[in-house]
Amino acid sequence: MSGGPSRHRVLIIVPAWNEQDAITGTIREIRAVVPDADLLVIDDGSVDRTAQRAREAGATVCPLPFNLGVGGAMRTGYRYALRHGYDAAVQIDADGQHDPRYLARLLERLDGHDKADIVVGARFATPDDPYKVRGPRRWAMVLLAWVLSRLAHTRLTDVTSGFRVSNRRAISVFATHYPAEYLGDTVESLVIAARAGLVITQEPVTMRARVAGRASHSPIKATVYLFRAIVALLLALVRDWPSQLEEGTSEEALVDIATGEVGR
Repeated sequence: MSGGPSRHRVLIIVPAWNEQDAITGTIREIRAVVPDADLLVIDDGSVDRTAQRAREAGATVCPLPFNLGVGGAMRTGYRYALRHGYDAAVQIDADGQHDPRYLARLLERLDGHDKADIVVGARFATPDDPYKVRGPRRWAMVLLAWVLSRLAHTRLTDVTSGFRVSNRRAISVFATHYPAEYLGDTVESLVIAARAGLVITQEPVTMRARVAGRASHSPIKATVYLFRAIVALLLALVRDWPSQLEEGTSEEALVDIATGEVGR
């Protein structure tokens, strides 16, 4: 892969729901930055031309019959990555908010001195970060980050970020256990990873405004989502994840996964 660790066979997973106006530009930008990576768009039950435009832009598309939410789409992507033997999986939003130019830096951390299994592209990681959140949303984010930092034994500032890279160990766990419920998949997945003994770290990134369409979360909905994420965090913390994670995480257990062969 250009600009990153040469040993990695990388799959970029783009969950997309009704992103026909943004998906072409997102794919082209990813291709320009990481031309050697494979690109899989999970069309999460879109009712517009998201899948068509993604195929026309050269991506492999996995169409879901109805909307599962980001968690369900990402579990599908991780299962595909495991089945096809990828060394690293990347999650990037379809709306252009995640800047692919940070990808090489995130992937390098998988091979860095801390040997991370998961690297989160994090806002709020530097004092001059332009992304500002105030009020109840900020309080919820701080609480979530504090709890996850203690659980992961490292400083995490943005546990709701969907911009992240995972190595084969993390792919194996997430292919079976990535939370499909739309409560707080990004937060709960980090709890699962920490309980599974995976090493989590972060890399500062700058998020951008979406390039087209409307955000799925208004400020009020975003606040509600964060408090739901707190509920998901509490539920994840009381679950007996270590014993559950011992079951069904091998490739043999996923031979008959439902992703099948997806076409271009």
